[in-house]
Amino acid sequence: MGGNVCDCGGLSGNSLSFTGETDTDRELSGVLQGTEESSTEEQAPEPGPNDGPGNQGRTREVKPRAYSSPFSLRDLLLKYPLFFSNLLFTVLGLVVLALGLWGLINKESFAQDKIGQISTDPMLVFVMLGLVLSTLCLSGCVGALRENCCLLQVSSATVLVLVAAQVLAAIVAYSLQGQIDGYLRSGMLAAMVRYQDDLDLRFITDEIQIGLQCCGADKYRDWEVNMYYNCSAPGVLSCGVPATCCVDPLGNGTVWNSQCGVGSQQLDEFSAQSVIFLGGCLGGMSRWIEQHTGLIGAVGIVLLGIQIIPLFLTTRLMDNIQCSKATR
Repeated sequence: MGGNVCDCGGLSGNSLSFTGETDTDRELSGVLQGTEESSTEEQAPEPGPNDGPGNQGRTREVKPRAYSSPFSLRDLLLKYPLFFSNLLFTVLGLVVLALGLWGLINKESFAQDKIGQISTDPMLVFVMLGLVLSTLCLSGCVGALRENCCLLQVSSATVLVLVAAQVLAAIVAYSLQGQIDGYLRSGMLAAMVRYQDDLDLRFITDEIQIGLQCCGADKYRDWEVNMYYNCSAPGVLSCGVPATCCVDPLGNGTVWNSQCGVGSQQLDEFSAQSVIFLGGCLGGMSRWIEQHTGLIGAVGIVLLGIQIIPLFLTTRLMDNIQCSKATR
């Protein structure tokens, strides 16, 4: 009996010892398992509102947004056409700006004795036009490339103002034709007065007289306003007209005869018509405008379209940029 009791006690002790080891192992396993579960819970994203009970333990797949595509349909239809069109006009503006600056420097318009007349220099028009065009188009170019709404708004607002100004100018020019003729006459007479002193005005006047085959503003005797062609002038050009007024300035040769118009103002119209053009350039301009009214209208519509299409693309691009930011 005693032996049996001891044996049972031994068995019981062994059983308790074995049971204790098993519990310890289980506790360690539970701790390790809890650690793994906690790390898994930290890495797993929180379930969304649309995740069902069976999907809460699974990792959701994050899909890229539509606007992250480097070449989306918006880029192909709006962004890059707008960028390249603005880039083209930026280069054109820089060329016009460089041409104007070259003209001013070549004529030494920045010299101390000529700086006071720079405000009436035609090359200044090219400088201002090139500066405005290049700055405007560069802001639109950078704004389209960087999707900057601020630059796009500045560019579109400026283009809109320019388009409105051009339309208003066309309406005013059509409604005030009589006064415009007076302004043109005054401008051409002023150019004739400074014909020998300003190379730009001389070039413009010569091109008009050659292209329209005319002489003077209203008639060839208008050249009396020039101090060199006035009949009271002491020089060889007295009572003459520029060679661009001559019917045949080459004299059936290959060398330009700059003296072909000398003394033409002293001739009557019948004798002068074989030497120079009798009609004034203002009448030639009016006839040219009447003959090319359709062409002028078509060119005007094309120019407006060139400005309106980028304006439309800019507006659509800004709307898409704002929509993309709202969905983020």
